[in-house]
Amino acid sequence: MAALTRVVARQRAELDRLQDLAATAAVLERAKGAVMAQLGCSPDAAQEELQQRAKTRERTLLEECWISLGALSVQPHGTAEPTRAQPPAVVRTTQGPASDEIDASALGRLSRALVRVGTPHGLARCLLDRLTADVGADAVMIFARRPGGGLELTGHAGIDRTLAEQWSRVPPVGGIAALEALTAGQARWLENPVEDGERYRLIGDPPERWPSRAWLPVTTGESADVVLGILRHREGAFPPPVREHLLAVARLCAGALHMFGIRPDPAGEAADAVQTVLDRLPVAAVLLAPLRSASGDVEDFRIDAATGVTSDAAGRSGRELVGLRFLECWPEVADDPLWEGCLQVLADERPYESEPFARQQTVSGVSELATCSARVRALGDGLVVSWVGHDPSDRQQQRLADVQRLGNLGWVTWNLDTGEGNWSSQVFSIFERDAAQGVVPLSGLPRLASPEDLPTLARAVGELVRHGRPCDVPFRITTRAGVRHLRVVAEAVPDAHGTPVEVHGFVQDLTAQRSAELALVASERAMLTQHGVLEAERLVAARLQDALLHLPQEPVRLAGLRVDIAYLPAQSGLSVGGDWFSAIELPDGDALFVVGDVAGHGMGAVASMALLRFTAKGMVITGSTLTGALSRLNALLLHSRDPHGSATMVLARYSPRERRLEWAQAGHPPPLLVRAGEARYLERPYGILLGATDAPRYEAAEVRLEPGDQILLYTDGLVERPSESIDRGLERLARAAAPRTGTAPASLDRLLGATLQPEGRDDVCVLDIRVPADAER
Repeated sequence: MAALTRVVARQRAELDRLQDLAATAAVLERAKGAVMAQLGCSPDAAQEELQQRAKTRERTLLEECWISLGALSVQPHGTAEPTRAQPPAVVRTTQGPASDEIDASALGRLSRALVRVGTPHGLARCLLDRLTADVGADAVMIFARRPGGGLELTGHAGIDRTLAEQWSRVPPVGGIAALEALTAGQARWLENPVEDGERYRLIGDPPERWPSRAWLPVTTGESADVVLGILRHREGAFPPPVREHLLAVARLCAGALHMFGIRPDPAGEAADAVQTVLDRLPVAAVLLAPLRSASGDVEDFRIDAATGVTSDAAGRSGRELVGLRFLECWPEVADDPLWEGCLQVLADERPYESEPFARQQTVSGVSELATCSARVRALGDGLVVSWVGHDPSDRQQQRLADVQRLGNLGWVTWNLDTGEGNWSSQVFSIFERDAAQGVVPLSGLPRLASPEDLPTLARAVGELVRHGRPCDVPFRITTRAGVRHLRVVAEAVPDAHGTPVEVHGFVQDLTAQRSAELALVASERAMLTQHGVLEAERLVAARLQDALLHLPQEPVRLAGLRVDIAYLPAQSGLSVGGDWFSAIELPDGDALFVVGDVAGHGMGAVASMALLRFTAKGMVITGSTLTGALSRLNALLLHSRDPHGSATMVLARYSPRERRLEWAQAGHPPPLLVRAGEARYLERPYGILLGATDAPRYEAAEVRLEPGDQILLYTDGLVERPSESIDRGLERLARAAAPRTGTAPASLDRLLGATLQPEGRDDVCVLDIRVPADAER
């Protein structure tokens, strides 16, 4: 694979080299043709002329070719290009890049890079890449002259999309530095933002974003028709060497622009003509030109013309919209059927008309909500989009249709004298009835309901017809989509004698609401049932735990030690935890202390806790070592009812004859020793938690206790809090256990009060083991 990668890399480099050679050869041949047309000489003589010019002016052959191409249209026949002043090998500047110098070979490097450029945008990016290091350029803009005298942004780099769209077209007005440079055919150097801002309209928001700018006319025809903008974040003037360098860059760019062309689309002239026509139309309409991505997909449309009454969401109207993007002016269109309609017309040229919709418009200076329809027609390669307003009656009908659609309801009327009825289209949709079948008579309405609801609906309709009593009745129907929950609300209109002659009302589909209500009821019932199960399990587990872990009310005396025991269940949740302890005196007079914590909660945790508690005591009583007992308990847990269960544990055996405490642990926090007013944690011997592996390793450690010592064995609920690491909890416990100078060691109750958080804690189990002082014996 590595060898293949190297081969591919070499082939790719060779391909790039060949492409560069081919592109360079194309530039050379074009330049030779230009010289041949100027001098009327042979190809060999033209190449010799180019080489002689390059040697005389200290240029590379490629650099001379670009300059010759740029001067093609302005060189009189038989005359040579004016001799350029020979630049020094290194041009030093006072405000250049970090190196404060411009290498004279920079133009040569730029000329080689230009052979790969094929578009104005590519030229802008190429210039920015090179001029950033040479002159500190931060943005490049390329404007081309439009037929009407304005400018069009054809290439840019270093500016954002919003700014590019704002300056995509510049009208032929005064106060534009780029336009003035193009008209005068001379560069404009803007080096003082305050003074320049008074004379020109500066590009950028804020304009101080680029304190220094240069606008350089580029001659690509018989006159300058392209202007190159160099914008810098740097303040200060362009020194003479930098100016000379930029002017030389502009001469090089003229040749590149000749190669791929940069003049604006001739369609701009047609757009100007259309704008003249649209200025006189009293409707809202715009002429759009599609803007496509590299893949050919339409990304947006450019507004080439707009009528005077057309306005966008920002309040711009008429000619102010020209040059802007369609989605910039009306961003809501992106999620509207109108966008798909525009793409459809662009594809097959069939006209499109949207459904009526609400639109904010300004009439006589007052903003109001109007109902409109959008129409799209093809015009050449572009589109004409117009908006047609509806009269108030149409608007009212549209509002009524919107209410029925959004509320999923429809209106109904029945004439009780003739038996005729009338339904809105939404009612036929609710009942899934073909409109050609006509309206169901009022007397036949109950027969549409399910058998369970038919009597109730029939009684309500009878009361409505006979006595004119309003009705509001829910009922169900069966359709192809299943059962629907409906509601009918109706009232009777009486004649002069009070006899009902007509019924008005509406039918509403409440299926979605009713389904949500039924789902909520079912969810509440399931939650109550689950809560009851959990509560029952907690009660059983708590009683079993109480039976297994008898908590003494007074301190226990074991092997000459005083042992206080605390067990505090969790304050939240319905599950019982698996924390447990054991403190017994062994037959040989030693004392065994065990504290453990089974993972999980509920009956499973209690069962595992009972299994480990009684097995551990039995193993040690029958002569097993502490590490041996842990190894066997690990195997027992792996082969228990829950093979994925785990537990932590600390075993300690105290011998009163030597006052020696031997202990081992399985993934459990270390004991805390308090001696002579200082608290420290015992260094843990190796031991992995129970149930983690079938090949565990456990080691034991021992410590000699002295009169007055205090040892704390505990579960992690004493030191863990959800919002902090366990190290902080261990530090807090050590501070609380260390007595102040001249005071007795902290009692167990005080320790618990200083370390436990008020609420939301886990189960806590603590063994407070104290060696009596000599005076207490």
